Amino acid sequence: MSSFIAPISTDNLLSEAEKENLYQKLIEQLNKDFNFANEPIDLSLNILPEELKAQLHEKIYRLIQYKFAEYLSLLYIVDVPEDQVKQLDGSDIMELSQQVAFLILKREWMKVWFRSKYK
Repeated sequence: MSSFIAPISTDNLLSEAEKENLYQKLIEQLNKDFNFANEPIDLSLNILPEELKAQLHEKIYRLIQYKFAEYLSLLYIVDVPEDQVKQLDGSDIMELSQQVAFLILKREWMKVWFRSKYK
């Protein structure tokens, strides 16, 4: 059994999810947690990685820009480590939303990966 290795980029994470045949589980987890946060993202199970990246980035950008309380709630529900968010540079919202999207993906990937390995 392979051990969990934290991905270094969004592309790296998504290709790893596909390689491990867990890409659809990752999408399901994202949909589940976004719905739980009352901010549905409705990602199709056959969405391409590039499109997933773009939709997630746009959703986070809009939450930061217009619904900050909901954004914080989503981070809490997904369980993104607060210290990792605090380390980000918030001066450019576009850049920040990309980095936060990666942190969310990383946390969701961790959940999916561990669930698949230790079920």
